Amino acid sequence: MKVVNIHEAKTHLSRLIQEALDGEDVVIARGNDQVVRLVVVESARKSRTIGWAKGLVKMAADFDAPLEDFDGYR
Repeated sequence: MKVVNIHEAKTHLSRLIQEALDGEDVVIARGNDQVVRLVVVESARKSRTIGWAKGLVKMAADFDAPLEDFDGYR
């Protein structure tokens, strides 16, 4: 859990919001008292899509073939 004071929260609000979106528990404190917790609205959460990059990465047929530069090391 990350606890920040009000001044730091005002200064770094965008970063704290991103940390909350990334799953970090962010609490804002006044003095030593914790007063507010940043909570992500469910509709703002990004859903993960399995296989979204399928077909974007291609491997050469000889990608694991020995390299000529390393002939002396075999």
